[in-house]
Amino acid sequence: MTDSSPIRLLLADDHPVVRAGLRAVLETEDGITVVAEAATAEEAVVRAAQGDIDVVLMDLQFGTGMNGAEATAVISARPGAPRVLIVTTYDTDADTLPAIEAGATGYLLKDAPPEDLAAAVRTAATGRTTLAPAVADRLMNRLRTPGTALTRRETEVLTLVADGLSNHAIGDRLHLTEGTVKSHLARIYTKLDVDSRTAAVATATELGLIRR
Repeated sequence: MTDSSPIRLLLADDHPVVRAGLRAVLETEDGITVVAEAATAEEAVVRAAQGDIDVVLMDLQFGTGMNGAEATAVISARPGAPRVLIVTTYDTDADTLPAIEAGATGYLLKDAPPEDLAAAVRTAATGRTTLAPAVADRLMNRLRTPGTALTRRETEVLTLVADGLSNHAIGDRLHLTEGTVKSHLARIYTKLDVDSRTAAVATATELGLIRR
């Protein structure tokens, strides 16, 4: 992309209505053009590798198969990869941390005003970061109080607890021993100041750490 060429977008979302809405908003903006769409994360990975995309607008959830964070990691790992801007409805730590760690340049929520979306696309195209205010606030709180923030693994464990899985099943899912799962839960209880699985899930949900 040069200063005079348009920013070329790939819209990756499994809902046709959402893709149509994003296209309608962004194609009214000078210097931005939508060149492709993808209905699955796998399609987005393949299309992003073709070399004519500057920014991928990536949803997080695609139903079955690869999710948005996984696709972001694959796309971002390639030399000369396009930037990935997450555009989703989810703002919990369980959603934001994997996406950011995977290499997302920005993270925006779908209720953002059109002008914020266009500005985020332009910012992402330059390699700079744009974060939804709620996401930025939560990340700042994690930095201010690192001792009380859940790690990514702890968030994964607690998310599976919320899904109703036993310690044994969580261990199988995450390739951990049952003892390691119990150790993670003990640290979670301490950080959240709770003494049960139910209380941990309720508190984490209230704090926006996991999604129910």
